[in-house]
Amino acid sequence: MSKEPKLSLIPLGGLGEIGKNMMAVRFGENILVIDCGLMFPEEGMLGIDIVIPDITYLLENRDSVLGIVLTHGHEDHIGALPYVLRQLNVPVYGTKLTLGLLHGKLKEQNMISETILHTVKPRDVVQVGPFKIEFIKVSHSIPDAVAIAVHTPIGVVFHTGDFKIDQTPVDGQVTDFQRLAQLGEKGVLVLLSDSTNAERPGYTMSERFVGNTFDETFRLAAEDRIIIATFATNVHRLQQAIQAAYKHNRKVAVVGRSMVNVVSVATELGYLDIPDGIMIELEEANRLPKNRVAILTTGSQGEPMSALTRMALSDHRQVEILPGDTVIISATPIPGNEKLVARIIDQLFKLGAKVIYESMSGIHVSGHPSQEELKLMINLTRPKFFVPIHGEYRMMIRHAELARDVGVSPEHIFVGENGQILEFTRRSGRVVGRVAAGKVLVDGLGVGDVGNIVLKDRKMLSQDGILIVVVTINRETGLIMAGPDIVSRGFVYVRESEELLEEARMRVKASLEKCTCKGISEWSSMKSQVRDVLGKYLFEKTRRRPMILPIIMEV
Repeated sequence: MSKEPKLSLIPLGGLGEIGKNMMAVRFGENILVIDCGLMFPEEGMLGIDIVIPDITYLLENRDSVLGIVLTHGHEDHIGALPYVLRQLNVPVYGTKLTLGLLHGKLKEQNMISETILHTVKPRDVVQVGPFKIEFIKVSHSIPDAVAIAVHTPIGVVFHTGDFKIDQTPVDGQVTDFQRLAQLGEKGVLVLLSDSTNAERPGYTMSERFVGNTFDETFRLAAEDRIIIATFATNVHRLQQAIQAAYKHNRKVAVVGRSMVNVVSVATELGYLDIPDGIMIELEEANRLPKNRVAILTTGSQGEPMSALTRMALSDHRQVEILPGDTVIISATPIPGNEKLVARIIDQLFKLGAKVIYESMSGIHVSGHPSQEELKLMINLTRPKFFVPIHGEYRMMIRHAELARDVGVSPEHIFVGENGQILEFTRRSGRVVGRVAAGKVLVDGLGVGDVGNIVLKDRKMLSQDGILIVVVTINRETGLIMAGPDIVSRGFVYVRESEELLEEARMRVKASLEKCTCKGISEWSSMKSQVRDVLGKYLFEKTRRRPMILPIIMEV
């Protein structure tokens, strides 16, 4: 009897977390990767810029990796590509806007010439090794989003990407329900579906709803300058803001590097329809009457270096928040950013601005599907096996419950974790092991050189500071020639703690003399002796544990 062919799905990111989405599909010796995103650092990741997936598994199997296909152009789906393509140069497939945004990133890194990019459009089918890859139109908060159907020799793997069921999308491009139903009719082996809003009942409102709110806000703030902060990549939102400005006879200026980039790429590729003469530079905006201006800016997440944050802290070179300005924050905080956003809103109110930020005000709608849309996706595709993806663990559990409610058999539902290998045949599915998967931290130009130990040190430094003890010892006699000198940073204010530090010096001196008496000349022993004595004394006196760095010099 011939062995039944098997298909493996290996999530390398995006399960149990929001961001760094990456899924490997393996059949025999062939691997296809779907998406390659980044994540923003969590609170404890001090000084880290971004987090990308660990691709050890792909590098170990580099000859098997045939390509990377992209669902859409958001950072959590394409942001890690400049780092990954450096180590794994494979062809990338995506729609026009997605590759347009990626092109900008690769250009910054001087990687354009060596990267192979293939542009596809909805309903295109591309053959890559044994995989027939089909791109299917879905609605999301960025144009040109697609779901991906991977036709393999044993069945179809259907990956929704990020989607919502928007019946009145801003660009008129409705989800391809007909194709979804046809796939369901033929039979989908595994459905991988977006879990971000799985806890929300009902339907997600149409993006067009925000356009109506913008219109109303512009009407009510007829005498004020209007500043709108939103995600740079939410092209539909930008389009609606520009339309509202045009209707109310205002010029539009764009602030923030990522916003300027997206507006220029989206305009060039025809995804933004901008009336002639409406876009102006910031200098000109500052010269016009305030009721003739609308400003589009980044910073809806309260990011420390973003344009809106700098405006709120009166730190922006060109835009000063004036009393009476209307600031619209058209986004909800990503989990973990709530405090940053609240702080910016407070600051804007202090400067006399009117801030519109509550999701209740209709100023933001999600780009992800709520429970009824998730059920509809499962009912349309009628999968044999179901794997919730893209969400924190509780969201994936909730999504699994919805799948059960609409009739997917509980033993055919897999709530996985990053690194697990989910193996499927035509009839069965199971977890068969795991591969390396985790977080690679990017700090400045360093990729992966900051690990847990460095983060632990940073945490310790941020909590209790550092104490450096410098001593010079005679090589022949072992006697102290100079010092010990103590330098403190972030531990105590030296001028007010002279007694404490003087006593600390005496204790270090005594412990070194004890070492000399015992004939201990091994540096590491002397250093650990200093650390122990000093650590114990300082904790007794201050209940703090600063990092202690002894430096011993011989002359």
